[in-house]
Amino acid sequence: MSHDPAMTPAQCRAARGLLKWTQDDLAREAAVSIVTVRNFENEKSAPQRATLEVMRRALSGAGVDFIPENGGGAGVRLKGAR
Repeated sequence: MSHDPAMTPAQCRAARGLLKWTQDDLAREAAVSIVTVRNFENEKSAPQRATLEVMRRALSGAGVDFIPENGGGAGVRLKGAR
């Protein structure tokens, strides 16, 4: 199991934007409900850690790198071509 820092709602929205994914796309790829994605991104509720992890894994698997808080703020970027 990963011990990466938790994904923030802003990182989730930005990651979807980089991938041109809708909330429905993320929900499908992570096998979570659309309501879970919507409520997390709108900061209405925080999912369980395991749910956040599967959402993050789906985004990461599609090519998103999560940048940790390092004094400049947490962020996301697309992985470089290998």
